[in-house]
Amino acid sequence: MNAVVIAVCLMLALSIMRVNVVIALTISALAAGLLGGLGLNETIAAFNTGLGGGAQIALSYALLGAFAVALSHSGLTSLISSSVIKLLGQEQSSRNERMVKATLLLALLAMSISSQNLLPIHIAFIPILIPPLLQLMTRLRLDRRLVACVLTFGLVTTYMVLPIGFGGIFLNDILLANLNHNGLSVKAGDIPGAMLIPGAGMVLGLLIAVFISYRKPRDYQLQQPTAGLQAETPRKRNIGFAVLAVLTTLLVQLATESMIFGALAGFVILSVTGVMKRSDNEDIFNRGVRMMATIGFIMIAASGFAAVVNQTGEVATLVNTIGDLIGNNKSLAAFLMLVVGLLITMGIGSSFSTIPIIATIYVPLALHFGFSPPAVIALVGTAAALGDAGSPASDSTLGPTSGLNADGQHDHIRDSVIPTFIHYNIPLLIFGWIAAMVL
Repeated sequence: MNAVVIAVCLMLALSIMRVNVVIALTISALAAGLLGGLGLNETIAAFNTGLGGGAQIALSYALLGAFAVALSHSGLTSLISSSVIKLLGQEQSSRNERMVKATLLLALLAMSISSQNLLPIHIAFIPILIPPLLQLMTRLRLDRRLVACVLTFGLVTTYMVLPIGFGGIFLNDILLANLNHNGLSVKAGDIPGAMLIPGAGMVLGLLIAVFISYRKPRDYQLQQPTAGLQAETPRKRNIGFAVLAVLTTLLVQLATESMIFGALAGFVILSVTGVMKRSDNEDIFNRGVRMMATIGFIMIAASGFAAVVNQTGEVATLVNTIGDLIGNNKSLAAFLMLVVGLLITMGIGSSFSTIPIIATIYVPLALHFGFSPPAVIALVGTAAALGDAGSPASDSTLGPTSGLNADGQHDHIRDSVIPTFIHYNIPLLIFGWIAAMVL
């Protein structure tokens, strides 16, 4: 058994058994290093070295949490929530409930798609936008697993098929560059078309989640999202400064390509304009950081896990083993390459980081089996995207959890990871295989 396979399976098993994800990642990293032949000291050294890679995203989450709590004190988030609630009308009926549910889900889907290209802020909008809407979702009895699936669909599918924003980075800067570097001659225009069939699998998964899996109402306790996100009486002055803070956060993030400085700029504006009392600044900041602390620690631990996995060299060994298992069976080759990509991405937590690892071996292997260039594009692109949805350590699941669990009623593994794994990885595996065989 390969060390990567064992470590990823161990991490998933521990997480499902309700072992804290940070502990699960740390134990699995130790197992990966020891089974991969690194030894205890070398494993710990690799893990410690990798921890720094998650520090940036952890600090980003912490500052975004602080900004979200500060923003709630302006009354803007309460105003948004109450305005949407008015759509229900004076008398709540099944008809306007369905209308509000559909409007809300479509708006969240549009925002999540836009966060990858039109306004490339990635997951930064989730801990700011979602918490004030939780009371509305509770009143609507909206299943938050469905909301997680909607958000994850926009975060993942967008970069898979649209070469704009983060999609431009994934498809052109990373996928195209690594394909050509490893002997496949393709152009930028060839990439999106080859990824359409795998993208259709994501669409199918979303439709199943919306109309079948999570169609029925689900009950939650009606309460404030957190102690720091309590309703405030909206004041025109504060609303104006809150809008300014949001716009400034967006502009600074786009200019600096840093969620850290974007959130910091917004927090400072809310502080200096008097939206928050100066005596409350530290308390509000601490509450926001606590709200996002778990997410940040998971990202840090995931970086350490990925560093250990890469240090073992077992990823290359795992991919090379495919050749010994499949002989000349082209269809089995495509299936196993996708499964291996799923395991690697679930362990590392980032499809963007997976491509350089697998492209070096996948491209020559796929060409050896006679796959066409579009089929190779679909294989490598899908193998990398597989596992992004459904990984305990991925932005695509941690982001939705950061907003939906603001009131403590949304479990990361059972309500974000497992639903997105089932609805996206399984269809993506099937449609990726179809793309490899028909293109």
